[in-house]
Amino acid sequence: MNVFRYTVYLFPLLTIAALVWFFLWYWRTQRAPLARQLSPEQPRPPFTFAGHRHPLVKKDAIPMVLITLAYAVTAFFQLGDTTAPQSPRDFGGEQAETFVLPEQVLVSKVWYFCGLGTGKYQVEISTDGVTWLSLWQRKDDAEDPDKVTGYYWADGTGYADSYAMTQNYNQLFKWNELVFDNPQYVYYLRITGQANKSLLELNELVLFDENGERIWIDDATNPLFDEAELVPDTITFMNSAYFDEIYHPRTAYEHLRNIEPYEISHPPLGKLIMSIGIALFGMTPFGWRFMGTLLGVVMVPLLYLFLKNLFGRTSIATCGTILLAVDFMHLTQTRLATIDTYAFLFILLMYYFMYRYLSLPDGASFKQCALPLFLSGLFWGIGAASKWTVIYGCTGLVVLYFVGLVLKLRHWPEETLHERAAWTVKILAWSLLVFALIPAVIYTLSYLPYASASGDTSLGNLIHEMWENQKYMLSYHSGVTDTHPYSSRWYEWLVNARPILYYMDNSVEGVTTRFAAFLNPVVCWGGLVAILSTAVQIVRRRSAAALFIVVGYLAQLVPWFFIGRITFAYHYFPSVLFLILALCYLFHTLAEQEPMLRWKGAMYAVTGGAAALYALFYPVLVGITYPSWYGSYILKWFPAWPF
Repeated sequence: MNVFRYTVYLFPLLTIAALVWFFLWYWRTQRAPLARQLSPEQPRPPFTFAGHRHPLVKKDAIPMVLITLAYAVTAFFQLGDTTAPQSPRDFGGEQAETFVLPEQVLVSKVWYFCGLGTGKYQVEISTDGVTWLSLWQRKDDAEDPDKVTGYYWADGTGYADSYAMTQNYNQLFKWNELVFDNPQYVYYLRITGQANKSLLELNELVLFDENGERIWIDDATNPLFDEAELVPDTITFMNSAYFDEIYHPRTAYEHLRNIEPYEISHPPLGKLIMSIGIALFGMTPFGWRFMGTLLGVVMVPLLYLFLKNLFGRTSIATCGTILLAVDFMHLTQTRLATIDTYAFLFILLMYYFMYRYLSLPDGASFKQCALPLFLSGLFWGIGAASKWTVIYGCTGLVVLYFVGLVLKLRHWPEETLHERAAWTVKILAWSLLVFALIPAVIYTLSYLPYASASGDTSLGNLIHEMWENQKYMLSYHSGVTDTHPYSSRWYEWLVNARPILYYMDNSVEGVTTRFAAFLNPVVCWGGLVAILSTAVQIVRRRSAAALFIVVGYLAQLVPWFFIGRITFAYHYFPSVLFLILALCYLFHTLAEQEPMLRWKGAMYAVTGGAAALYALFYPVLVGITYPSWYGSYILKWFPAWPF
């Protein structure tokens, strides 16, 4: 019996024990009457947001910049290749082309890089230009007639199930491989396209000899062989799309080229943001992942600013920002070219500016209130036009807005009641503009690429395109009920029960490459208990800040209770923001007992533990190849964790 296989249980047990100790200690400190917990200069405050805002100071620059730079290094490490074939040959409309190779070669396999469009190719070879063999898929599995069991060169007799070289939606912008069961000599190569629509772009083609060695063909005049220097040594996530990257980068690229988009299951703005990276760096893995990763870095100083405004202590802002920087899902999800990153960013911004409004002092003028409300509504509108999960957060904004409005009106000076009435009318009118009308305009304008691709950018067609897409999205998302090996429900997200595996490569014996989306256990488990503890403090301490955090968390989580479609762990991603805020709120309540309590050591221990786990799991967050034993003995904490 290998005793080392039990070491994998040591890490979760230590993590759970440390968190249990922290929370037991925390609640022991809270047993004393509240008046004795608070320092003399901090009497028990009233239930209000007003006045609870703390600006940055000079000393905040150092931790903010250092954490951001450190995170940026880990985020951009091994993000993706900056090169990929960019000059396609369009085989749409039954286009055909014949290539004459420099010499006759024995071909055992083919790599090909697909561009835009879906369909298939008839691939034929000849040694004399007269007699031709076609490449077919063979499907002779009795149990699964759709399963491809081989690729054969033949005249079609007995093998003609379907053309072997396909370009399906899940093969786009990645290298695809065909290994032949009967290698053949090739001198002439003829390719004929059969597009599902008008477009069928093939970016590059690579031939390999009987030894698996690449046959070097560098022909600057032929778009299929003109970028030979860009062919990778192996096919990995570094040079090919993976998971939902087959959808969103494609749509972003289609918007740049004014082509009717294929993926229309989410609003367009997130893909338009993604297209900035593609415009800068080309349709390459680095290009389509760039904006998400960059904005993931931007979130780090923004959260620091938010935490400093909320709690006023550099140490708490530093630790909370580190917790975001070392969260597993934040790293993995922002490196993946999907739109979830943009949703998280705009949720962060809209709640930050809502807090800026709520924390204005009682009696603040309309002019003082207008800007933070405008920015909160602006980012809610931009976020909603990127992904519907941002709309869930609007319920939290609405609750907090009206709670704050009631509190501000309740504390309004009695001698200026007529001013209160005028202020209320202006605030409500302004809020209607910035939270309803302006977001509606942003949302509608985000559909300009749809209207442009249809050839009609009139207002009527723009509204028509937008409305038709809303109906489609409602129908689509309600119908996503297929099973998936890594799907999970909301109650599994709460405890990291089922990570979603994005990539796996076991081609080399003894080592593996894989990465998955799940939360840092300290953030996930500690944050969940912190949310429950914060909810208690809403009543116990009459804390408006605690209410702010809990409402935001519930607004992102509760809608998933009622959604029947297939769901995944990454749908919990926006909740990470509020898990971290809740942990920092507990640190804040401990800090209020200073100097009676040495609380910083506990805060640093929690933060340091999260950072240690980040280092431990870093290989399975960014795709570093590691020994198989490392996954089995160190990382596979639970049977459902795919390591």
